[in-house]
Amino acid sequence: MTKPVIGFIGLGLMGGNMAECLQTNGYDLVVMGRNKEAVAKTVARGAVEVDTPKKLAEASDIVMLCVTTSEVVESLIYGDNGILSGIKEGATVIDFGTSIPASTRKIGADLFAKGAGMIDAPLGRTPAHAKDGLLNIMAAGDMETFEKVKPELDVLGENVFHLGALGSGHVTKLINNFMGMTTVCTMSQAFAVAERSGVDRQQLFDIMSAGPSNSPFMAFCRKYAVDGVSDLGFSINNANKDLGYFLKLAEDLGAQTEIAQGTSNNLQAAIKAGLGEGNVPEIYDYFLEH
Repeated sequence: MTKPVIGFIGLGLMGGNMAECLQTNGYDLVVMGRNKEAVAKTVARGAVEVDTPKKLAEASDIVMLCVTTSEVVESLIYGDNGILSGIKEGATVIDFGTSIPASTRKIGADLFAKGAGMIDAPLGRTPAHAKDGLLNIMAAGDMETFEKVKPELDVLGENVFHLGALGSGHVTKLINNFMGMTTVCTMSQAFAVAERSGVDRQQLFDIMSAGPSNSPFMAFCRKYAVDGVSDLGFSINNANKDLGYFLKLAEDLGAQTEIAQGTSNNLQAAIKAGLGEGNVPEIYDYFLEH
């Protein structure tokens, strides 16, 4: 059976490795992007480069987006020569980024009106997992569309979850990132207070990790606060963006936001201190001084 042609936009660290994984597994790709070096690598492996989202959609059975914000997704969908103007009937758009659920649902409705489907499928794990097809994928959308693209999701992910109606994947990812980034901020401040109080940070970790507070995020924070190794691979800027999306989601639902607001305030303060490009555990440096 012939594999579908995949259009891929967003060849950053995660997206570039996902594209390589698809090509390794025999998929033909149509690509575009601002990172010309990454585009050239996919082209060298057999991909075809185009210069507009419309052309990419016209040439593709599945359009995959791995970009940074909802605003970027909307510009690719609705902009001049956008995906919506070129999408084929029966095609599917998959948004692998972390987006605003309400925006995702609106895009899905507009694609449905053109006879196309949509899946939101935010990701867990790292670019290294992406290259090997071992991502965690939080997919959502109607079951018929999900089943149509599941073979491709299975190529990219070790664990592929279906979470219900369109937008549920993005809701789940925002909740996940709220929890994770709040944990990182809390642990980083704990290590900073220990240092400022003259308490050994490694001993603090040994004691806390022996109890129910232990988590992989605690280990990432210890690795930076104690060893100076920053390898979580998720920037303070990105965390701040995701917390902003979570706050919007919670406020739209009329939910309490004090805890999320506190995390967001800390991330924004670290950005103002010039730490935005650093990985999230590097917020320890901000807490050490403030």
